[in-house]
Amino acid sequence: MYDVIVIGAGAAGLMAAATAARNGNKVLLMEKMEKAGRKIRISGKGRCNLTNARPPEEFKEAIRTNADFFDVAFAEFNNKATIRFFERIGVKLDIERGQRVFPKSGKAWDISNALVDYCLDNGVEIVYNTRVTEILAIDGKVYGVMFQNKRGFTRKEEADNVIIATGGVSYPGTGSTGDGYLFANKMGHTIEELRPSLTPLRTSHPQKKFLDGLLLKNINAQLFIENELVKEEFGEISFSERGIEGAVALRLSRDAVDAIIEEKRVKIVLDMKPALTEEVLFDRIKREIAEMQPDEFFSELLRKLVPKHFVIPIAHELDIHSKNYIRKVTDTEIHRLIKVLKGMVFPITDYAPFEYAVVTAGGVNCDEVNKYTMESLKVKGLYFAGEVLDLDANTGGYNLQIAFSTGRLAGQLKK
Repeated sequence: MYDVIVIGAGAAGLMAAATAARNGNKVLLMEKMEKAGRKIRISGKGRCNLTNARPPEEFKEAIRTNADFFDVAFAEFNNKATIRFFERIGVKLDIERGQRVFPKSGKAWDISNALVDYCLDNGVEIVYNTRVTEILAIDGKVYGVMFQNKRGFTRKEEADNVIIATGGVSYPGTGSTGDGYLFANKMGHTIEELRPSLTPLRTSHPQKKFLDGLLLKNINAQLFIENELVKEEFGEISFSERGIEGAVALRLSRDAVDAIIEEKRVKIVLDMKPALTEEVLFDRIKREIAEMQPDEFFSELLRKLVPKHFVIPIAHELDIHSKNYIRKVTDTEIHRLIKVLKGMVFPITDYAPFEYAVVTAGGVNCDEVNKYTMESLKVKGLYFAGEVLDLDANTGGYNLQIAFSTGRLAGQLKK
């Protein structure tokens, strides 16, 4: 019999298991995939943005749901403690633009491997290809789990405590398929509506077919819901077959998704030249034209103002042929060009599914969980950690910090 069974060997589960083992517990970590930390290994485009070094008050602003609930876990194990922890277990780190923290090697698996080694060093028993099918409880108290082993046989394992750290439903190929929500619901917990968060946004813009692969840097993006400005972001945005993405779009997506679900009108307005006023931009364009040969094309002017990939979409947007001679461009057309550069509108009609979402919004209702221990208020000995909870945040390392902090707190079990 084990003291603690942890379900899910992701960021939260690995941290919870190691912490519980360091406290003297006999710990079994059960993972249904063939290896641990699969989502960690692909996070941050394979580099793993494991936390953000911003001060506490700024960090809290990035927590989108139940920030007050998260306060206790963050106070117990905050971003500074996370940085010290990984450096202590041998992972050298770098702090990059936006206070984002990455392994110095640039390899996400260094984080995953370090956590697995930390678990093993502290005596955690890890079993792979093992799928938990049921949490066992009687008279409001956990006593173990039912599971299927890699041979397909159903078995039972007993423990006084079970920690659910199964993640959400984003990136299901990594093993996050929503098992924890089913377990929690069966134990009497409320599951807040699940929806993709930090996910690409789909647009009906007529030029979208030309935009695949386009990356725009140093742009300003405004999110409008029912023609009301609700959020503004600065940075990079990109376009792919998945939709509008990049850090800026992902940060806007949280509000956009909720609005789309509520069938509200959503649009993103891009300012490609946020550092320039319309007057300054007009003067610049006039100077560019004055330095060009009369038989040069309108496309060559656009190439001086936007990335090459964006020339045709801008020309189509303006309904000006890219092969028009520059000498024929009028001041009226220049003003139209400026309006597009300073405010190109992208109607948002849908969002990408969970397969492309960084995290899952929604989850186990935090009002039903003890924020000081992560223990269920409904079933004794049942704990939650990580994305399975109704906790999510902006992109930038905040969501992995949620996993580490709640995992650490859930694992603070005394034998």
